[in-house]
Amino acid sequence: MEKFDFAISYEWEYDIDFIDEVENILQQNGLSTFRISYYNIYEVTENVKNRRISFRSYLDRASDVDDDFTELGEILQKRKCRIFNPYDKVKHSTDKASMHLEFITGGLQVPHSIIIPPHKKNETIKLSIEELSVLGRPFIIKPCNTTGGGIGVVTGAETLKEVLEERKNLDEDKYILQEKVVPRYFNGKRAWFRCFWAFGKSFCCWWDDQTHIYSLLTREDIQQFNLIKLFRITSRIAKITQLDFFSSEIAITEDERFVVIDYVNDQCDMRFQSKHYDGVPYEVIHQIIHQLARAVKKLKKKS
Repeated sequence: MEKFDFAISYEWEYDIDFIDEVENILQQNGLSTFRISYYNIYEVTENVKNRRISFRSYLDRASDVDDDFTELGEILQKRKCRIFNPYDKVKHSTDKASMHLEFITGGLQVPHSIIIPPHKKNETIKLSIEELSVLGRPFIIKPCNTTGGGIGVVTGAETLKEVLEERKNLDEDKYILQEKVVPRYFNGKRAWFRCFWAFGKSFCCWWDDQTHIYSLLTREDIQQFNLIKLFRITSRIAKITQLDFFSSEIAITEDERFVVIDYVNDQCDMRFQSKHYDGVPYEVIHQIIHQLARAVKKLKKKS
């Protein structure tokens, strides 16, 4: 049986640059890699099932949107392959309602929120205008379990009617209603950040929530604006979720509260900024991949 140190699956064409770089850096570190996509998923699944090949670790960037990759993940899980972002942890941590409560318990600041049950379970809800007014206007409507690309998110809601109508669109999902957080500014930049947790380390960037454009967060920025707390918050989220690789959005308000806005994105968009205006700076991607290489090396030494 041939054993590879690391396997990665993908289905999104824009993942290819990231995967090329992952394989390049891991192989430079003396690690064997294996790429899985739509063109070989059935063959790979069969070969793993029949023990012709195996993997020490696996990063799954496909089964959340393509069921063809589900069986492979299930087999690898049973074979004690180290799956980065274990499936049970993903399911729990991407439920915004659960994370809202756990973040509060864990001492993190989150927006004022109201959680409402699925429309399919409760067609009518008791929600007074007074309760809704706590959120301010406009407020945000988000499905709790449908994630990625802002699916189902309304950022400028004003009325109870909008809530009642919106929850019908994903009628099996809970919804969370949130206050719209307004960030302060540092030297003309919105104090809004995208923070990645990658295999044991935090990486934070400026991220404008209006333009979706990243810029590097320098040591001088961290010192000048006292931003070290961003890294501590990201580490705290990692302890709560027990995920290996995710991103969160954190904003700083005028009264200097660090508020976690978008709790956990377990499938990080790794498009390069050099090719996409709203992509991630290469320096950050490079550091994330090197963290991955360290994690895979550690697993290899243990086996």
